[in-house]
Amino acid sequence: MIRVVLADDQPLVRDGFALFVNAEPDLEVVGRAGTGYEAIELSRSSRADVVVMDVRMPGLDGIAATRAITTDDDLAGIRVLILTTFETDPYIYEALRAGASGFLGKGAEPEDLVRAIRTVHRGDTLLSPVATRTVIARYLDAGIVAADNDERLATLTDREREVVTLVGRGLSNEDIARELVVSAHTAKTHVNRAMTKLHAHDRAQVVIIAYETGLVRASAR
Repeated sequence: MIRVVLADDQPLVRDGFALFVNAEPDLEVVGRAGTGYEAIELSRSSRADVVVMDVRMPGLDGIAATRAITTDDDLAGIRVLILTTFETDPYIYEALRAGASGFLGKGAEPEDLVRAIRTVHRGDTLLSPVATRTVIARYLDAGIVAADNDERLATLTDREREVVTLVGRGLSNEDIARELVVSAHTAKTHVNRAMTKLHAHDRAQVVIIAYETGLVRASAR
């Protein structure tokens, strides 16, 4: 059973999402939070697996709450799914930096919500091409300077660097497999090993690292 905390400042939104989630045999809502502080506390007390987190909440916003959850060793393993109004939401970049595992538009269908929860729970990233482009644009607009000799790359093999580059370009495991002419299983193995070495919370963090280290540059857009 996947244990879910719903965090949104609107009770009607929380209750509506809860109906859809609890209707699934493998999902269970174990907490409903109206603030970022409540989301953190419920994540801890309910032993949640996934937190569905709105960005704009009173007291402590969803970005700060996400960072608090993903950097707390006692909450290791909890995935955060961010709710956005649009996939071009300017907070996407900050949410990824904070450790979010993916994004879902508030206008999504019920089946999209439950599918997204399952996706981030199994360790995959819900990051669409649109969201990826948003991250890249935000990165470039911020004027961040990449470091070619970033020590985070030192432990990666040449193939793992190649894989991280492809992840940074927004390719899925299936796309990477075709690009490298290997099986999907082999591609996934390379991605997982690179994530482990980079201490990446999930695939979304690999996208950020790919740009911060210079493996992917502006010309790769």
